[in-house]
Amino acid sequence: MPTPVQPPPGSVSLEKNGHITYHLAPREYWEAHAANSSYVPERFGDEGFIHCTDTIEEVIAVGNRYYLEDARPYLLLAVDCALVTAPIVYEDPGKTFPHVYGPLEVEAVREVHAVTRDAAGRFLSVGPR
Repeated sequence: MPTPVQPPPGSVSLEKNGHITYHLAPREYWEAHAANSSYVPERFGDEGFIHCTDTIEEVIAVGNRYYLEDARPYLLLAVDCALVTAPIVYEDPGKTFPHVYGPLEVEAVREVHAVTRDAAGRFLSVGPR
């Protein structure tokens, strides 16, 4: 597993207790790794952290901004931050996009939801799996 990098100076630690954040993952990739004790996304080796988003509305926007060309089915992972041992920080001024600087314990994933997309690949909504 790739070694995570340290959060940058000036980042703000997220208060983990009682905080749920969200992570988009390709269905096939998540299902191939969900039986492990920890999870890192495909680009973790390049970036050193896991991208998350604090609101469902923003998750849809992120999907459309970054994954529109990726036709794979996606899932939304709801992450209980209190169960994540790695540092979780905000680097954005609006404190909407937490980054997890290390592997994500699979047990911290409290819910997994399907993401609905249209024929053009646009992310539309999050629903039951």
